[in-house]
Amino acid sequence: MSINSFGRFFKVTTFGESHGPALGCVIDGCPPGVALTEGDIQPALDARRPGQSRYTTQRQEADAVKILSGTFEGVTTGTPIMLLIENTDQRSKDYSQIKDKFRPGHADYSYLAKYGIRDYRGGGRSSARETAARVAAGAVARQVLGSGIAILGGLVGMGPHALADDARDWPEVSENPLFCPSKEAATQWADYLDEVRKAGSSVGGVIEVVAKGVPAGWGAPIYGKLDGDIAAAFMSINAVKGVEIGNGFAAAALSGEANADEMRMGDGGTPEFLSNNAGGVLGGISTGQDIVARFAVKPTSSILQPRKTIDRSGSDTDIVTKGRHDPCVGIRAVPVGIAMMACVLADAKLQHRAQTGREGPADTIGG
Repeated sequence: MSINSFGRFFKVTTFGESHGPALGCVIDGCPPGVALTEGDIQPALDARRPGQSRYTTQRQEADAVKILSGTFEGVTTGTPIMLLIENTDQRSKDYSQIKDKFRPGHADYSYLAKYGIRDYRGGGRSSARETAARVAAGAVARQVLGSGIAILGGLVGMGPHALADDARDWPEVSENPLFCPSKEAATQWADYLDEVRKAGSSVGGVIEVVAKGVPAGWGAPIYGKLDGDIAAAFMSINAVKGVEIGNGFAAAALSGEANADEMRMGDGGTPEFLSNNAGGVLGGISTGQDIVARFAVKPTSSILQPRKTIDRSGSDTDIVTKGRHDPCVGIRAVPVGIAMMACVLADAKLQHRAQTGREGPADTIGG
């Protein structure tokens, strides 16, 4: 299987399967001298870790990360960083009854069609378990970005419910198990998800990720667009079916004058935008505004409701997926989205520094 890496300058390669002995990643391109210990990575993994509430899979994994290479005395050396996360709570027997059946909505059939073999134990490489490695890599990326850049993320939509654009209370994300930036919505959506879970069904969600403090100038036009890299990173996450930057699809309903982000010269001698419909990226290059992106996650396909399918012999049959699954996979996708944004931005930072010799914008206005 090829194409297990992403990034140009900050390059991440993940490895491992859902029910294998371990998973992890190798990070190539991390600069030397960046402070990094397991303690810098573990909090991000703890946020993604399963089994922390009744709204996520009850698989119990410690997700304890080990740094196997690339650091010395608490800082990076510039050599490849290898991170390892052991699997400790696999229940492969939960999948024995469906090993010859294709789960609707899963990658079972498409994997078999491509490779001629598939790991039926939790989906193998296609399992969302793989995202633990991405979250670990994202924690390293955040060390590369430094404290001047903050990345926020939260669940802003669940099923038919959605937060208004002006209803974001970001500190609230850490106060509820849904990672929702609204106390009121989190309470209401929890009741709704209880009903979905008890019915043996599932529901989708929308995650918003906001990066603050990104300087103008990161990214490149045409084939290295920053928003294109963000979209690709989000689309690579399991179950993601749509991505939008800024106003996204809603921009199509606006007039030119309503959608354009007008500008004025600020008191500090730098440009100020009067709105951020573009989501902080113009022409594939960051503007210095908040980068705002959202992605939509489909309902978990593993449900207790019987579904029509076929088996490997070509016979029609029905399937009920047992085991431990997320009624809304969008909840644990929040830390994954934050991690992928961090990886893209770390890559953009290093790429910009390599091409221009600086980390911020060129001083070309008002001179």
